[in-house]
Amino acid sequence: MPVYRPPRIAASDITPRDIYMSRRKFMGTAAAGFVMAGAGSALAAPLTAAPSRFSTDETLTPKEAVTTYNNFYEFGTAKSDPAQNSGQFEPLPWSVKVDGMVGKPREFGIEELMKMQLEDRTYRMRCVEGWSMVIPWVGFPLSALLDQVEPLGSAKYVSFETVVRPEQMPGQTGFFQPLEWPYVEGLRLDEARHPLTILAVGLYGETLPNQNGAPIRLVVPWKYGFKSIKSIVKISLVEEQPQTTWKNSNAREYGFYSNVNPAVDHPRWSQATEQRIGDGGFFSVANRPTLPFNGYADEVASLYEGMDLKANF
Repeated sequence: MPVYRPPRIAASDITPRDIYMSRRKFMGTAAAGFVMAGAGSALAAPLTAAPSRFSTDETLTPKEAVTTYNNFYEFGTAKSDPAQNSGQFEPLPWSVKVDGMVGKPREFGIEELMKMQLEDRTYRMRCVEGWSMVIPWVGFPLSALLDQVEPLGSAKYVSFETVVRPEQMPGQTGFFQPLEWPYVEGLRLDEARHPLTILAVGLYGETLPNQNGAPIRLVVPWKYGFKSIKSIVKISLVEEQPQTTWKNSNAREYGFYSNVNPAVDHPRWSQATEQRIGDGGFFSVANRPTLPFNGYADEVASLYEGMDLKANF
């Protein structure tokens, strides 16, 4: 199991906890010239968002860990690659095409999406590899976007597609390609419309850094992290279950639903426990039990009533 090893960070680069836990203080700090750690984003700017009833009050994972330890294979397969290799990625200009079985297909510019009713959503995130974080996202319900295109009654699923830019994404170049591009994902329509499912445009009160999926990504907190596709350029409503990158790569290990379940192990490791990045100290790693649906069972278990658990998870 990979263990997080922090980069060397100067004390001056670390936002004090009392600042990022207070929105008023945080926004003032950001306006005064706060710069996000890591490769950053051309969009870097403070965001104004309302608190959400869906947020957890668990201890936040340090921002430096969230922005320097993640998976984004378009920039490389090592955990440090996205932060190190995404500096040339350009999240502006950007648009998201929404089409398929909808009454009003259209293309949304990122400026328009940033004007949606944004909310602070602090969610648990559980990686299929066995590590977890608690991340304060800024975003809006995916359902709010879907409502604008008027899904048809024949639509049963929602598919998502990531940008392909090999000139800016070094993980998409070279002889060895770990995955097929573009990265694609999918949800059932009722999952996509669930209040917990959001499109995130920021974290820690600022716009998304490149390495975390700038300028817009999906966040589905009761599913393993690879379901939360990054840097989205296309959303389509379809009738049949869409293709997904990791299922196409290895269907035995990565199913379409991929809901977090401690009772169903990955074929190569247990899912009963997880390593929570940041527990007990700024960059420490601690083990804890994994919760069904990543702790969101009360909200989402009803979506899967009557389904076989092995197929479900």
